Amino acid sequence: MNGMLGLRLASRAAMQSLAHNGTEGVACLSTASPWNLCSSGPVTAARSVTHWREVFEQKGISEPLLSAEHIVSHVLGGKTIHSLGAEALTRLLTGSQKQIIWDLCARRLEHMPVQYVIEEWDFRDLTLKIKPPVFIPRPETEELVSLILSELATGEKDRWHSFNQTSGPVFLEVGCGSGAIILSLLNSFKQSLAVAVDKSPEAVKLTRENAERLGVHHRLQELQLNVISDACELVRVCGAVDVIVSNPPYVFHEDMSGLMPDILRYEDHDALNGGVDGMDVIRAILQLAANVLKDNGKVFLEVDPRHPVMIEHWLQECPKLQLSYQATHHDLYGKQRFCILQRK
Repeated sequence: MNGMLGLRLASRAAMQSLAHNGTEGVACLSTASPWNLCSSGPVTAARSVTHWREVFEQKGISEPLLSAEHIVSHVLGGKTIHSLGAEALTRLLTGSQKQIIWDLCARRLEHMPVQYVIEEWDFRDLTLKIKPPVFIPRPETEELVSLILSELATGEKDRWHSFNQTSGPVFLEVGCGSGAIILSLLNSFKQSLAVAVDKSPEAVKLTRENAERLGVHHRLQELQLNVISDACELVRVCGAVDVIVSNPPYVFHEDMSGLMPDILRYEDHDALNGGVDGMDVIRAILQLAANVLKDNGKVFLEVDPRHPVMIEHWLQECPKLQLSYQATHHDLYGKQRFCILQRK
């Protein structure tokens, strides 16, 4: 049995034991009202998770168990509930800890995404500051970074040899959001330089803050520019790059109303809405690539599953861009999610 599995089993056993046999805070947990847990007697971390999961379920909050676990573990200084261990889960919470948990759970009850509630989120091996309304990085985007690293390590090894060489690929990210993608790339390519652009001032500020926290700010230039309306300025400032990467707004306009309430209420709609066919920003990125991408440079995109075919057809109609469609990759759910293009 590995260590993590042991922690998970221990945590689960502790919570199950408390759920059936515990006497601490039973009165406050017998009611659906969230106020009681904060004001009543002693309660453990495990009992708090159970209570808030039930409250979230009754109030129709998505992912109720994960939400409760993330909030409680955050307050106790753990990355996940499983990393805390059985001892921490069975220890009584202090009055201050109960109050903080209550305050954070009250925000979650307003459908605020848990990433905004705890104001941080792990992306690959980085812990990023997350603030509304900046777009929250998704698990699929971690796959995009893995794909980029794999492609550059195998396809460009004669050019860069290793991630720790004195020179590395120059990156441009369009729509940097929290900086998750570009900061992960700079963390892997220790000598690379990069430019990150976003039309949102909040996103640019957050990317800069995360870059400073991670110690890569001296290799990153952040710019508040709109890739559609500020394309000429971006070409002038950016210069030639080896790789363009983007998780652009790609939701079809007609699909926006079907997004979860948590997303529609708190996240920046401009970071989601890709226009009528979801291709507005994608087209702008490919037009930009024709002006800033070096010969044999690559473009990596995260898109809607309907887009790969649309992008191929559009490129056939725009031969002057000198971009060739190289490959489509599927995400973990089997959907066509990632596109690779190359400058001829």
